[in-house]
This record gives sequence, C-alpha cells and structure tokens, in this order.
Amino acid sequence: MMRYSEEGEQLKDKSRCAHIRANLKMCLLQSDCCKIHKHTPRECLLRKDGTVPDDCFMLKQTFFECKHSIIDGRRRFRGPKGY
Repeated sequence: MMRYSEEGEQLKDKSRCAHIRANLKMCLLQSDCCKIHKHTPRECLLRKDGTVPDDCFMLKQTFFECKHSIIDGRRRFRGPKGY
C-alpha cells in the first residue's frame, strides 16, 4: 500500500485514524478523477468509473474499520474479527 506523505510532515489532527484519513485524501487528490475531471474527493469516492485507483477504495475501507473500532467498545478488548 502506498503512503502519501512528505518527509518531516506533521498532521494537525492527532486522532487515532488521522493518518489513514490523510492518506485517503491524498490518494483521491492525486487520482485522475480529481486532477483531470475536476471532481471533489467525495464525488470521486461515489463514482465507480475507473478513474480512482483501487488503493483509494482499500484506504476507504481501512478508514471505515478504524473509525468503527473506536465506536465498538467490545472490539477494543477482543481485537479485530478473524484473529
């Protein structure tokens, strides 16, 4: 999986899922959907026309799971499913 960050760069947001959110945002901004077609990142996530790389959709799923793990109290003790 690609990391979209610059050397020495710091995030203002220090929440648990901030780094995943930043990677997702940069992935979408660097996609053809945002660069060429001039859509917003939110619009690009809703489109399934091939202009957004699969890496972005995997980051979206990872971000969802991260946010869900914060909300689900049982998961903090049991860990992710399948382990």
